[in-house]
Order: sequence, then structure tokens, then C-alpha cells
Amino acid sequence: MAARLPLAACVVAFHLCLLLSPSSSLRRLSEAESSLVRHGVGIRPAYHFLPAKNWQNDPNGPMYHNGVYHMFYQYNPLGAVWGTGNLSWGHSVSRDLVNWDALDTALDPTAPFDYNGCWSGSATILPGGIPALLYTGRIQGDKEVQVQNVAFPKNPADPLLREWVKPAYNPVIPLPADVPGDNFRDPTTAWVGRDGLWRIAVAAKVGGPNGIASTLIYRSKDFRHWKRNALPLYTSRAAGMVECPDLFPVAEPGVEEGRLGYASGPASSAVRHVLKLSVMNTTQDYYAVGRYDDVADTFVPEVDVERNADDCRTWRRFDYGHVYASKSFFDSSKNRRVLWAWANESDSQDNDIARGWSGVQTVPRKVWLDQDGKQVRQWPIEEIETLRSKRVVGLLGAQVNAGGMNKIVGVGAQADVEAIFEIPSLEEAESFDPIWLLDPQKLCAEKGACARGGVGPFGLLAMASSDLREYTSVFFRVFKYNQKYKVLMCTDLTRSTTRANVYKPSYGGFVDMDIEEHKRSISLRTLIDHSMVESFGGGGRTCITARVYPKHVEKSNSHMYLFNNGTGVVKVSRLEAWKLATATVNAVPRGS
Repeated sequence: MAARLPLAACVVAFHLCLLLSPSSSLRRLSEAESSLVRHGVGIRPAYHFLPAKNWQNDPNGPMYHNGVYHMFYQYNPLGAVWGTGNLSWGHSVSRDLVNWDALDTALDPTAPFDYNGCWSGSATILPGGIPALLYTGRIQGDKEVQVQNVAFPKNPADPLLREWVKPAYNPVIPLPADVPGDNFRDPTTAWVGRDGLWRIAVAAKVGGPNGIASTLIYRSKDFRHWKRNALPLYTSRAAGMVECPDLFPVAEPGVEEGRLGYASGPASSAVRHVLKLSVMNTTQDYYAVGRYDDVADTFVPEVDVERNADDCRTWRRFDYGHVYASKSFFDSSKNRRVLWAWANESDSQDNDIARGWSGVQTVPRKVWLDQDGKQVRQWPIEEIETLRSKRVVGLLGAQVNAGGMNKIVGVGAQADVEAIFEIPSLEEAESFDPIWLLDPQKLCAEKGACARGGVGPFGLLAMASSDLREYTSVFFRVFKYNQKYKVLMCTDLTRSTTRANVYKPSYGGFVDMDIEEHKRSISLRTLIDHSMVESFGGGGRTCITARVYPKHVEKSNSHMYLFNNGTGVVKVSRLEAWKLATATVNAVPRGS
């Protein structure tokens, strides 16, 4: 369970780009148009998942069951901010993970064991095909006390699973004596060990307010009576409180699909696993590939020298942008692991209230283990491509000169863009300072899109106004490091809007790939959906999601450019872009 991300202050020294010149051709929005943009018409995503109205945050219990995809999510039915009501589980269904129908809430805070909120959890398919929801409840009388509860479908034969029953024997896991009341939450999907017992992991801070961030293991033979394992799955003294744990097996390195998943049976110690933890005090998700001991029920991260196995805050991240509380599930229909994550708003709470909605989910992403065995890769599920209504760009063999910028005609505020950049020479790459390894986001702020470099910055300017007063830059920069090359990927929001009270940082992460082995080429895919800019670099090795709120850009006058602020030519061996249709997202079904 995650609360609203703080609206952080970001001060970035940003100089006017020499390659960008002001224009007097800006069309001023009328007051009525500006009001529509402010109140959400201009920025509401058209194909990302969000409820018709009100607040949402963590994805909960996504699953595929009897031909239907289910999406549950933290939902406030009383308003567009987190704190105005006790949270429920929203519920939507889909046949394709793109178009969604809204149903009534699945879980509401109505019982003593969840009276102050039905917080995050997961779904598990039990033997016989019956799904179960495990979730955190805040009890009546003391809303700081968290317990773990279970719910089952009222009518398992209902293909949409519209009604859920919470047994009176809840809670199934009470608050442990060594855990503070408000630090025990977010049960995972359950799995079965070789001993036939069910297992789940629950996030906790053990030993008091200044205790150890822990992921506790509980075992059960009947899904009702649970016993805590002597050892935690994983602990991190430095992390504070962790949330929303996710443990899942992965196939062999480089294999995108396979039958590994808790839905299809136990995962033995011989199989590599991924552990993801959401760290509350950084509001970021971190993961490590490692070994899960299915006898001791412990996880040992396998990390390189740049990371600390005992401090999960040094691990890799699923996304180096504005996302949190990710949750995955095994899609048995296509033998794939699918990941969701919450992208919170980055402007003010007053704007949330004025719009009447807050919070967006990333597009569902396929997740697999990279060929190097150290990192996972992510890619938008193939169903997103069904929204490609018109190819507006198809370029082969173009180039962007040093200090140059090429306009890409026809790419607006609702698009899918794929590009492959080729660097003819790496000779001009800047030297890399090892201290930069600690904070790629800071490096992106210091060396943004307008900071001239050697090899880069080069990439895209998306959601650009006609006079380039506003744009969101997504780009790469290449450095020399230890006789090799280090690739930095950034999404720079410092020029994304002229509006005040908007969080406009530079996000960044390193792309862990040998660019020489890839013939000095690197790919970029960017999904643009009004206030969502979601980018996948190096074939999905590094992902950055950003929320943007331009003041002078609408769907009809959003522009895109290729740019290169380095000292040498950058070739674009391929660039394709499509307009994306509007998905049906949480329309109320007829007859409801």
C-alpha cells in the first residue's frame, strides 16, 4: 500500500539551447480551452488504465482467470485524493489487457478487520480454479493496526467475478508482536513449496519504529491458518519500511516466454527468481535477480560490484521515472510475466480535485530475464499494437547533424514511436566519472538535453509546443569508461511545461549493454499518451515513465523532433511512428 508521492521541489540550472530558437507563432489558448486542459480533458490518458473518476494507486491482484483479465486497484470511491475516504479495491475486466469494463468495487471497508481500509494485496488461483484475494486490512478502533485478510468470489461460476465474500474468520494473519501496527502489509501471490504448503511474503518493519525492513514468509496448508517462518525471505537494515513485495521465477536468460509462474506450480531452487521491493522513503521500486531457497524460504540477491546485496536501494529499478508499487502476474494464456505499476500525478492536489481523477497505471509490460542473466527486460505487451490506427512516419537512413534538429511531422499527443539510432563514431565520447554511478538522475539533471556533449545528447523532443517553449526530451548520452562505453538514458522534464506547481525533474538510468557489440546502435520506443510519456531504451533494458502537464500543447498541435546536441553526426537507421486509437477504458457496461 502506498500513499501519495510528495510533490518534490526540483531546482535545475537549465540554459537555453542554442539549437532551439523562440518563435512568435505560438497560438494562445483561450480561457475556455485553458480551463479544459487544467481540468483534465487535455491531459487525461486515452489508452492507459485509470478509473472513470476518483483516486487510484497501487495495482492489486491482477490475474487471468477463465479467459478474462482482472485488474484490481487501490481506489477511493469518494474523491480524487488519497485521504478523503477509506480505500476500496476497484475492479475492472478485459479480454485483451487494453480495453476495460468497470465493475463495482470488489472489496470495501465494511468489517471490523478492514473497517479503516482495504489496502494492497494479491490474487492466487487455488486448486480447482477458485481465485482468492489476500489483502491488508486496517482494523476498526485503531486504524494504525494492519492485519492480513482473505476473500473469495461469492459465485465462482460468474465469469466476471463481480461479488466477493470476506469470511468471518478473518484476519487470517494478525499483527505480529515484534512489528509496529502500521508496518505490516501487502501480501504477495501465494505459491506452493515441495512440502505441499502454501507460502506468501508480507512486508514488515521488525523490531519497532527503527526496526529492520523485512519481507516475512508465512506458510499454510489450508489457506486459512498461517504460521510465520523462522527466517525472513530478505532483510535490509538501511531501507526503512518496504512495501508491495513481489517474488517470481524467470525462465532461462534471453527466453521471453515460458511456463514458469506460480500459476503453473512450485518454483524450485534451481530456477532463478526476481525479488522486487518498493521502498517507502524513496518511493521507488528496486529489484534483484537471485536464488530463492525453497527449503529455508530465503532469497539471496546476485548483484554486481556496483550494488549492495544487503541494501535493496542500490539494486536495479524496473523504472527510473515516476512509478511505484508495481505488481506482476503470470498470464497463462500467453505464457508470459506481465507487470503493472502506478504512475502518480506530478502536479498539485488542487488540480487532482479539479480534474476529478488522479493516478494512472503504466501500460502492461512483458517481463523476461536478459541474456546477461543480471537484469530483466520489459516491453509493452503486443496487444498495445492493436491500437496503431495509422502509420504517420516511416524513415530509413536519416541522420541528425551535430547541433541539429529534424521535425517529425504527424506525431502528436497519442502515439507510439520506435527508433534505432546509430553512432558512426564513438571517438568524441566524454570521460565518465565513477561517482556518477551513484546517481544517474543527478547526472541527467547536470547534463540535460541542452548541455552540449560529445556523443549525445541525442533523441526525441516529444509533446513540443509550436514555438518550443515546452517539450519533453527523451535521449541518450555515451561516455568512455574502463576501456568500454557507458550509456545514459534520460527523460528531461525541465521544459515540459510553463505551468507552476508541477514537479519537473530530469529522470535517468544507465542502459546496461555493450554498445560496441550492438554495432554502435541503440533503440528507443516511446509511448505518448497526453500526460504519460513512457520510454523503453536498449530493447527494454532501461525504462523511464514521466507525467507531463504542458500548458500550450493540445492533441491537435503537439509536435515531435529528432535532436542531436553532440559534436558528431547521429544516424537514424529506422524510425516508425503510429497514431494510437483511444481504448475503451473503464466504461460502465450496459445494464449496470
